[in-house]
Amino acid sequence: MTGASSSHLALQSEEFMSSKRDYYEVLSVERTSTEVEIKAAYRKSALKYHPDRNPGDHEAEVRFKEASEAYEVLSDAQKRATYDRFGHAGLSGQGFQGFQDVGDVFSSFGNIFEEFFGFSGGGGGRGGSRGRRGADLRYDLAIEFEEAVRGVERELEFERACECSTCQGSRAEPGGKQTCRTCGGVGQVRRSQGFFAVQTACPSCRGEGETISKPCKPCAGKGFTMEKKKLSVKIPAGVDTGLRLRVGGEGESGSQGAPSGDLYVVLHVKESELYERDEDDLILRRGIGMAQAALGSKLIIPTLDGERTIDVPAGIQHGHRITLAGVGVPHLKGIGRGDLHVQLEVVVPRKLSKEQRELLEKFAAVSGEDAGHQGGFFHKIFGD
Repeated sequence: MTGASSSHLALQSEEFMSSKRDYYEVLSVERTSTEVEIKAAYRKSALKYHPDRNPGDHEAEVRFKEASEAYEVLSDAQKRATYDRFGHAGLSGQGFQGFQDVGDVFSSFGNIFEEFFGFSGGGGGRGGSRGRRGADLRYDLAIEFEEAVRGVERELEFERACECSTCQGSRAEPGGKQTCRTCGGVGQVRRSQGFFAVQTACPSCRGEGETISKPCKPCAGKGFTMEKKKLSVKIPAGVDTGLRLRVGGEGESGSQGAPSGDLYVVLHVKESELYERDEDDLILRRGIGMAQAALGSKLIIPTLDGERTIDVPAGIQHGHRITLAGVGVPHLKGIGRGDLHVQLEVVVPRKLSKEQRELLEKFAAVSGEDAGHQGGFFHKIFGD
């Protein structure tokens, strides 16, 4: 090689190096940044400019390649030290010339994309591609209060996407598929540059190795159709509003043999006309007369297990609760039940007969209460 040609190559190399942006500037980090900070900056940049997120955007492809090249150097302690001392020119002496193609990026980093983003840089490909799990479905179900506390079996009817019975999900009529001309049926294409090479999913068949010339008519080439489904679901005792019951595999069908999604039944329990619910406890409000409260009595109350008679002690006060243990709502996640709290509310009559008034006035006189004057206790409660 002549001296002139050697000088010409050296000049080209210097021009190439001078055209590169500073690696720290590319990742928007300081020269004193830690490995963790550099990794975080690269992840942010790679996500923004990744070719899959910017199809056909040449500028994004360049930025992605630039960021990957910067990280490849700054994440390596030895290369970073050389770059900090000599710049881009120092790296050329180690045989590093940067990435000339996006495919080089995936090949050089191996599993780094799996680590960062959860996918492989090389793509899927025929035989290695995986189907997608079917979507989950939600069904909102309203049930009566008694059904929620006792348990019930209900039949659901809903619509879901299922694999087309005509094409079995292939999306094509019989004989309507042909070998992909781009990848030759492999499902992958290989791109190489120098020492680096990478396999990516074929852009024509999306890794399937075949293209569709005659789409299936019943499903319009989608691979699935909508079906009405009837399903019986057992609802256990003790459920409450907002609870989700998962019915495995009853969602939409998966593709390419992947499992179906799940069905989630979201419960909405109607309010009871008798009880208030506090988790697994029930509250029953019952009115009693003044005489019953003062003298004591027996009270018949409804429970989930039928009527029961309770003793009301003499002198009980308004708002007092009598608790019946173990007759509330069954525990959903365990053995036993909550309690029933009977809250007693003393009912004061709004109108009194002449006899009632006379008797109460005598009671007030004996008790030392002033019932006959304006502003007295009985006047305030009963009026004129």
